[in-house]
Amino acid sequence: MRLLPLALTTALLSAASVAAAAEIPVKTSAELTAAIAAAKAGDTLVLASGTYALTGASCSANGTATAPITVKSATSLGAKIRFDGLEGFKVRGAHWHFEGLDVQGVCAADSSCEHAFHVGGGAVGFVLRGSRVVDFNAQLKVNSDKDSAGVFQTPHGGLVEGNEIYDTHARATSNPTTKLNIDTGDGWVVRANFLHDFQKGGGDNVSYGAFMKSGGKDGVFERNLVWCEKTLKGGTRIGLSFGGGGTGAQFCAPAFDAAVPCDPEHTGGTMRNNVILECSDVGIYLNKSRNTKLLHNTLIATAGIDFRFASTTGEARANVLAGKIRGRDGGTFTGVGNLENLSPADFAGWYVAPLSADLRKKGDLAKLLDKATGASVADDYCARARAGTHDLGALEHSLGDCDTTKTWPGGGVTPPPPSDAGVDAAPPPVDGGDAAIPATDGGDDAGAGATPTDDAGGCGCAVPRRSDAPLTLLGLAVALTLARTRRR
Repeated sequence: MRLLPLALTTALLSAASVAAAAEIPVKTSAELTAAIAAAKAGDTLVLASGTYALTGASCSANGTATAPITVKSATSLGAKIRFDGLEGFKVRGAHWHFEGLDVQGVCAADSSCEHAFHVGGGAVGFVLRGSRVVDFNAQLKVNSDKDSAGVFQTPHGGLVEGNEIYDTHARATSNPTTKLNIDTGDGWVVRANFLHDFQKGGGDNVSYGAFMKSGGKDGVFERNLVWCEKTLKGGTRIGLSFGGGGTGAQFCAPAFDAAVPCDPEHTGGTMRNNVILECSDVGIYLNKSRNTKLLHNTLIATAGIDFRFASTTGEARANVLAGKIRGRDGGTFTGVGNLENLSPADFAGWYVAPLSADLRKKGDLAKLLDKATGASVADDYCARARAGTHDLGALEHSLGDCDTTKTWPGGGVTPPPPSDAGVDAAPPPVDGGDAAIPATDGGDDAGAGATPTDDAGGCGCAVPRRSDAPLTLLGLAVALTLARTRRR
């Protein structure tokens, strides 16, 4: 009997699986919950404009890299998800994508709205794009978790792109307050987001815009606008970090052993082309962060950059900042072509309204133009290709102005398609079993081990797959095989 070539059969089977997937219209909260519970690889849940009141939703089914499970608004920000519960979307399945959603926590007590998205275990390939996420202690929480066999799995390779993430009030809680809280996980990319107004109103009063820590690797922060105090004022605020406030040893990759310190907290991270402003503490904080690259960032009205503790190493190149780049408590770095200790008058002389994130040219930029030496990055904050000898900071001013005041999503700057044109792009993630139990984000910047919190509320339910979808291409493959057999 002659069978179809393996490659053709595999392609047909894969295409059959995609063909069996569906676009599912959703109009009510009940329909959304049911559609998530029944989702399978390749499905797209399209939410009509309106308000969806939920206490939480479990996302356990597995998509694939070529056939993700997508939850999207039919019109940008038209689907308004309102969560009154500890955690919103509890994602444990692989390749879930969320796009164009307006998500807000509406709990009576701030400590009751922890996470809009809790991504854990085997949830590789998670994507959050083009959404607005408001009023949670940590809008995104990422951590490792055990599978049904008791083996730890880690959600590698996530993408957070083109979102607006903020709080409308100081969080009245002593719980960790970090808008993007990414523990463990390799190859995460946080790109072209607007993070602002994150204030912890209780406990140690320390908050972060975003961090990656707990033994992760190869993370990238690029082209983000981080405005620590746009509207809300107060507390201690840090912009972006590798390492955050540290991790309890038992929660840290790769050992997950209380006797093995979490050191380094992150390895091989890159921050490039970010604009960070009005942070009461440092704009960039590296805590036990090995081989980190800080390239072409612009920091306005912050305390500068800290490389802290002996395992923190790396380079700072072509950054423009108020404050200094410091090695603290044994941290070391190579600094090349940075412009430091700038005053408010310096920025005000260059830009139209730097404290309003308006970085259009006003005055003479001679100190910035064509001053970057050595290796650089291929694009700038506005995703424009740099050419010739590059300018210092996040913007390539020689290309003219670009509007840095618009916000994403919905009527503002639309992020360009994903591109890893810059140097040191994160390598493709590998899904390994090196998971960690979630750790609290130690609020202060002391780098001490953090106390674990209860991250209960993961996806514990098995989601049934529908078996009534047509398998047209699979049937075709079988028919072709039988036909060839009969012709012999």
